[in-house]
Amino acid sequence: MSNTIVRTNFNFPKQKSVYHGKVRDVYNIDDELMVMIVSDRISAFDVVLPEGIPYKGQVLNQIASKFLDATADIVPNWKMASPDPMVTVGHKCEPFKVEMVIRGYLTGHAWREYRDGKRSLCGNSLPEGMVENQKFEKPIITPTTKADVGHDEDISREEIMAQGLVSKEDYEMLEKYTFALFQRGTEMAADKGLILVDTKYEFGKKDGKIYLIDEIHTPDSSRYFYANGYAERLAKGEAQKQLSKEFVRQWLIENGFQGKEGQKVPYMSPEFVNSVSERYIELYESITGEKFIKADIANVMARIEKNVTNFIGSV
Repeated sequence: MSNTIVRTNFNFPKQKSVYHGKVRDVYNIDDELMVMIVSDRISAFDVVLPEGIPYKGQVLNQIASKFLDATADIVPNWKMASPDPMVTVGHKCEPFKVEMVIRGYLTGHAWREYRDGKRSLCGNSLPEGMVENQKFEKPIITPTTKADVGHDEDISREEIMAQGLVSKEDYEMLEKYTFALFQRGTEMAADKGLILVDTKYEFGKKDGKIYLIDEIHTPDSSRYFYANGYAERLAKGEAQKQLSKEFVRQWLIENGFQGKEGQKVPYMSPEFVNSVSERYIELYESITGEKFIKADIANVMARIEKNVTNFIGSV
């Protein structure tokens, strides 16, 4: 997939540093701006898979951009502009050391923990007798620590404050914003016939003010079910039809990979890679209600460099 972006190494005007994350490459411009390039890399079980997914970066960037705009009345966010289909530029904030994961349903990691006998998750008590994909009485927040290397770890509200990761005052605001953002995302998903199952938000601070940072409500950070047929599938104990990265995780599990030591990533055929690309585009169109327009990727690196350089010069 020659036109997928799996690595960037730009040198933009006033650039001070670059951070290569699992999926995003973030460039620090003069300690004032962050240029976030959403690559076509895909990660699962905290491992970056070997093949890039065509148009994945564009899908994620444009979904996040739309949701940042649609929630700016709830909490200020870092976005200033999206000068390229794969790029967002915004305020450089100091990130909090926790991610705010919120769950409306017992699925994914939460279900695996529950199935294995746990009845408390990040300080939330879970009732007996629940089944996979069942809706919680009300959404629960299950924060994780932000790991620079390795796995993020579940952590409770009490532990966050005891360890001094976030002050009590700030954490209470993060909780308030998390519930409000999830409510808005839930309403927007329902409008398109989808259920926002769970998601995560990241926050940072600039000049003493809390900002929503990074991506929001994308298939990498969120899980969506189709509302149509949800109740019937739940009653029959069937898997839900979903739009998220979970299908990639399931494919890896079926092929003997869960990110554990000694395990090898299975071969990703061109057919599989294209099927993943199609699923990402399907989610874009489902969640936004708009047709996905594929950007010209004939010379994608030059396009990004030109668009970002022009934007930096205009600020």
